[in-house]
Amino acid sequence: MSYSEFKLETLVKDFNLTLREVSDLFTDAPEVKASDYLTLTLHQNLNLAVAMNTEKARSEMIISPILLEVKRRMQNQISLFSGVDFTVDSEKGLNGICDFLISHSSEQLFVRAPVVALVEAKNENLKSGFAQCMAEMLAAQIFNQREGNDIPTIYGVVTIGTLWRFLRLTDTTIELDLTEYFIKDINKILGILLSTIGHPTP
Repeated sequence: MSYSEFKLETLVKDFNLTLREVSDLFTDAPEVKASDYLTLTLHQNLNLAVAMNTEKARSEMIISPILLEVKRRMQNQISLFSGVDFTVDSEKGLNGICDFLISHSSEQLFVRAPVVALVEAKNENLKSGFAQCMAEMLAAQIFNQREGNDIPTIYGVVTIGTLWRFLRLTDTTIELDLTEYFIKDINKILGILLSTIGHPTP
């Protein structure tokens, strides 16, 4: 088994999780105005990515530019990984390739302190990515505990590029935000992402 093979019901039962669905989980996260560069990039890329309608196009043209903006605003004090093998516990199925991981460390050669797991949902179906994202969040939590990283909360993101949903894991409780954020809400999306890993910078 790997991250992408988990079913939601099995994941919750096997890991004794409490799953809470919450509206406006990140309502307190302040909006952060997108840079002119990101605004222009999304303006140029969005329609083409939607027209091409492949996961690769959405990843390269929409998701990656947003995550790179987050990394820049954190003054490169975080590391960003794409398509990385993140094997934590193969016996429990916590292994496989992660679409994106954000680590609370500037080290870019390997994952040192994962704090955000982002899953690109398949077939434009956000719900299909929830179990995979939660499994990756659990793996990040276990990894940090083993490494002695003081990171009590792990965050998750499931997106198709034009639509975003957010999650939060603390102890054995996973909160799933019922609020959907559209790409037109890019300032709020940036604000939430930055609030999960630190303070935004100009």
